Amino acid sequence: MDAINLADAKAHLSELVDRVEAGDSIDITRRGKPVARLTAVARPRKPIDAALLQSLTAAMPPQSQGAADLVRSCGMAIATDALSRHVADRHGALQ
Repeated sequence: MDAINLADAKAHLSELVDRVEAGDSIDITRRGKPVARLTAVARPRKPIDAALLQSLTAAMPPQSQGAADLVRSCGMAIATDALSRHVADRHGALQ
């Protein structure tokens, strides 16, 4: 979690909101003491239409390889591994 003073928060509010939408949480301080926190609003999840999902997946041809193998064959394994580590780090899964 990052902290920013009130004057900087006022000057950069739009950028801070973009960061919060991307998953960051930001404390706003006044004279070095936290007074507020910017966090994303929990958005309600839409229910999944199981019948529609089943009809879509039934119409898809079977794949000869798994998703991880497909990504590796496209040369994206390094980026995918880095992204996985970043997500795990942000959620405390790696120590």
